[in-house]
Amino acid sequence: MNPKRRVGLLLGLSYVGFVSLGLPDGLLGVAWPSIRARFGLELDALGPLLVALTGGYVFASFSSGRLLAQINLGALLAASCAATAASLLGYALAPAWSVLVGFGLLAGLGAGAIDAALNTYVATHHSARTLNWLHACYGVGAASGPVVMTGVLTAGRPWQRGYFLVALGQIALALCFLVTRSSWPTVAGDVRDGASRAAKTATGRATLSLPAAWLGMAAFFLYVGLEQSAGAWAYSFLTEARGVGIAAAGTWVTLYWGALTVGRVVFGILAGRARLDALVRGALVAIAAAAALVAFDPFPTASPIGLALLGFACGPIFPSLIASTARRLGAAHAANGVGFQVAAAALGQALIPWLVGGIAQHSSLDVLGPLLLGFAVVLIAVHELLARSASVASSEVAAIAS
Repeated sequence: MNPKRRVGLLLGLSYVGFVSLGLPDGLLGVAWPSIRARFGLELDALGPLLVALTGGYVFASFSSGRLLAQINLGALLAASCAATAASLLGYALAPAWSVLVGFGLLAGLGAGAIDAALNTYVATHHSARTLNWLHACYGVGAASGPVVMTGVLTAGRPWQRGYFLVALGQIALALCFLVTRSSWPTVAGDVRDGASRAAKTATGRATLSLPAAWLGMAAFFLYVGLEQSAGAWAYSFLTEARGVGIAAAGTWVTLYWGALTVGRVVFGILAGRARLDALVRGALVAIAAAAALVAFDPFPTASPIGLALLGFACGPIFPSLIASTARRLGAAHAANGVGFQVAAAALGQALIPWLVGGIAQHSSLDVLGPLLLGFAVVLIAVHELLARSASVASSEVAAIAS
């Protein structure tokens, strides 16, 4: 196959892979009332499923560097998609809630491996622009999941049908990755000589010895926790703390997630025209300004407008930090670093919104704005430390490569 066509094919599959990564996340919110009714569950029974999903996600992400050093990238993606398909079929066929939770662990393992592997591939073989667009595809999938499940339910079909349909798509994608497995390069395929040898021999322990690795994990933990807290609590915050109507609040929450996707597309265009660190700094300052609007609510529509602006400003953070991982840590640690960061992001996604909810339970939902602002300020500080540590990490990587 022509090299240019091969690169285009693999990139296209990567985009579809990220759409498929978002689809199951979008299904669950719409399907949850039907799942509760099917198994006779309480409102808060979702907790065990989220724990299982997060546990599998963290384990797979954290192990991805070691897996990529041992097996072909295309084979790993095929196996991960097959695991995700099996978990979705398990959801549809589960006879009991405990069985469905067990399949949640498998779903987390599959999704975590896909997330880390595709992030590593695009980060080491493509530009920050491409990474932003890759993550925009996740938004497309996350927005499409509710459409699929709503269509199934409004057609009078059981919720299991929605999971079955998405599982068929995952099976097809797994076959695509399997057929093209020999075309996928190694994660350090464009690095030569000593650096390439180092990339094949770096261990997870060696990566964790770099301060930049820990700072990177802290940045991802904080950022994803902030992003998910805003998305998870925005509807309740607007309706209960700001007196926004139900329909209007739903529209603003949709705008938040839509702005996140648009932000990734727009910043993807800008990524090739500005320094990545400067782009991230500007976005972080915009996040803090938007959070301040939510916290202080200086005019009647300040909070919902602040949430929409927050979503737009959040757009480039995750993909841009992933794109700079190899530069911060070096080729020897890129795969491990990406996997560790994705694992930290999964923990932030689970723990920080839970923390926000616990604080709100003991005070009020008015606390959302100040907490988002606090997270933004701490994230800015961590990013500055991360940027300063990059040169130190580069020196250590150079010593390993020599």
